[in-house]
Amino acid sequence: MSVPLPNSVKLIEVGPREGFQFEGIGAPDKILLSDKIALIDALAGTGLKTIQIVSFVHPRIMPQMADAAEICAGIQPREDVAFTGIYLNDVGLNRALATPALTFIPEIVLAASETFAMRNQKRNFAEDDAMQVKMAGLCAEAGRPVTAGNIMAAFGCNYEGVVPRDRVLRMIGRLCEIAESTGGKLASINLADTMGWADPGQITAMVEAVGQDFPQLEIGLHLHDTRGMAIANVYAALQAGVRRFDTGIGGLGGCPFAGHAGAAGNVATEEVVFLCHKLGIPTGVDLPALMDCARLAQRMVGHALPSRLLTSGISPAGVPAS
Repeated sequence: MSVPLPNSVKLIEVGPREGFQFEGIGAPDKILLSDKIALIDALAGTGLKTIQIVSFVHPRIMPQMADAAEICAGIQPREDVAFTGIYLNDVGLNRALATPALTFIPEIVLAASETFAMRNQKRNFAEDDAMQVKMAGLCAEAGRPVTAGNIMAAFGCNYEGVVPRDRVLRMIGRLCEIAESTGGKLASINLADTMGWADPGQITAMVEAVGQDFPQLEIGLHLHDTRGMAIANVYAALQAGVRRFDTGIGGLGGCPFAGHAGAAGNVATEEVVFLCHKLGIPTGVDLPALMDCARLAQRMVGHALPSRLLTSGISPAGVPAS
């Protein structure tokens, strides 16, 4: 069901964290620390309000994130930008809490595919549930009770196939229970198309189902462009009233444990901004400055990124951008 388009959107830039993580597979020193910091600082000057910059994972498992502390220490603080990081266990959570440069988001996360959970978190469904209870308790002890939830592989899995919508809804309900049992209350749920399975019809149906069962939750989407559907899915989500999206500059990103090495990463930030501007939806983001960041990211990784705007530009040669 189409509803009026949102009058604004919230964009969470995840390209640094997910891009540094994915591009560094097998080559953790591929991107210099100074370049990582330069990209983050450049993105912070575009009007983006939230930038996800690191993942707190053990260096043995993900050596490309071994410099997370150095990244956080090296960025230029800004009062108008929240720099965030992710964590998937209690050790990572404590590292995030102890990093003053970051805005800590008290969040718990479940994967809707057990096979993916085993590969990504090294936990089955029961173990993952127990870890979320533990992390929610730690958040409460730190005076930051859980307010955010995330479901990974919410639309499909390269190992298990289609993920039943009812399973996703049950998991959202479980995240609400865990938050409330530890003194928190979920205000938002992020649905991640981790392996790029979603299509516009699935997006619409999922948003409607979540909105019906959990009207108190703000819905966000984390969309991968693995099969070329991400920008179409953004449009479908906007039509369904979604106003919060994770995006990656230049299309940076991907999941090391998703079973499709070399696939395109997140929906490109500049393409989402371009779409919103064409639809008359304010983003607060300077698109030309964002394009400069996309070109910087492409130079850093040393290969073409999937963003179409990087190839085409904002407008045809000689025609002023609207």
